[in-house]
Amino acid sequence: MSDFDYDLFVIGGGSGGVRAARVAAGEYGVRVALAEEDRYGGTCVIRGCVPKKLMVFASGYRDTFEDARQYGWDLNDGPFDWHIFSGKMRAELDRLEGVYRNLLDGSGVDKFDARATLKDAHTVTLSTGEEKTAKHILIATGGRPVRPEMDNAELGIVSDDIFHLDKLPRSMLIVGGGYIACEFACILHGLGVDVTMYYRGGQILNGFDDEARGLIAEQMRARGISMHSGASVLEMEEREGGIWVKSTMGQDKIFDKVFFATGRRPNSDDMGLGDIGIELGRNGAIQVNEYSQTGVPSVYAIGDVTDRVNLTPVAIREGMAFVKTVFGGEPTPVDHEIIASAVFTQPEMGTVGMSEEEAMAQEPIEVYATSFKAMQTAFAGRDDRVMMKLVVSKENRTVLGCHIVAPQAGEMIQLAGIAVKMGATKEQFDQTCAVHPTMAEELVTMRKPVRTS
Repeated sequence: MSDFDYDLFVIGGGSGGVRAARVAAGEYGVRVALAEEDRYGGTCVIRGCVPKKLMVFASGYRDTFEDARQYGWDLNDGPFDWHIFSGKMRAELDRLEGVYRNLLDGSGVDKFDARATLKDAHTVTLSTGEEKTAKHILIATGGRPVRPEMDNAELGIVSDDIFHLDKLPRSMLIVGGGYIACEFACILHGLGVDVTMYYRGGQILNGFDDEARGLIAEQMRARGISMHSGASVLEMEEREGGIWVKSTMGQDKIFDKVFFATGRRPNSDDMGLGDIGIELGRNGAIQVNEYSQTGVPSVYAIGDVTDRVNLTPVAIREGMAFVKTVFGGEPTPVDHEIIASAVFTQPEMGTVGMSEEEAMAQEPIEVYATSFKAMQTAFAGRDDRVMMKLVVSKENRTVLGCHIVAPQAGEMIQLAGIAVKMGATKEQFDQTCAVHPTMAEELVTMRKPVRTS
């Protein structure tokens, strides 16, 4: 028998931690425990991807009803009922949390509904007062949204709060220009909220392809979202009628709600990490090597708490690589290159590989791009445009990046991501016969570059 209570103790019951725990216990037969202080499922299932995507679906019906009338359907719009939707959404999250708990039970993982901190390299202290020892400890505590440091910042909500609103506000100021800010601006506008955005940069979605984010901004404005670049909040206070906000633009206005989408921070605080020699980097991120191992050999970390690539599927892959490395005898580094992702704005953006700007800074390129009105929405009389773009290496013809702005762009980029990850060339895209009539056929029919560098 081992001198330890467990072979593995996982701190954090999100997607990455649960996957690592149940695979280690179920497939490798090791003794595993997991501690979660809040709800099982983590950011993605409880306060992120899943409820957000349900809200994306709900908000999209506003356009669907209008389009349906243009296609000959006799429909009358009713008001959106937040209470009906939010009740069903919370019931679905409860169901999914139950699934996560059952997966752990089915794999034989011991669960502790408690906060866990590290006493030493092999000892975990629980908020219940218990102490457990483990040969290996895996930290998978994720991240959390943060408010800016300013007076009365607590008057504003963050993304965790949006799913628990008693009612939808009539007006909302969203502070920030990243993907969370933009997604919720589109969601809330689609549900009937009067949305204003303040963001400090010159354009939304910093870090994404310039042409793609420019088209999204243009269409968000066309939908009626009030967007203000180079703007931030100077002062805010509670007043009759809502929250009074004074901006750097010199304007002041009262909003029902203020929503801060101004960044996230790894959940590494007050865990005793520094006391046992674990190094924390920028923003509190746990520093790890390519095998997700910290400077303390028995302690590993995966997911958003490491602030590498903060996406749920990446955390799951990191968890799987950890299990193979530690319990499978297969040292498995995590591959963080060429990861496809989607931004669920309206319209959606799907992206994989380099932006045009990134690729241009690296080597000579050709850019193949097209923008057009999609058949479905054009017939309904909408002016929405879609964009398809391939960034290609001049030297070896490899497709370095693919960017799509269109309805269902997330579904399209998943498949395009396979080809880009494999290193497909532009000519191999061209050799693929088009599926007609679809929007995505443009990815294999663009013959001449629109730009070269």
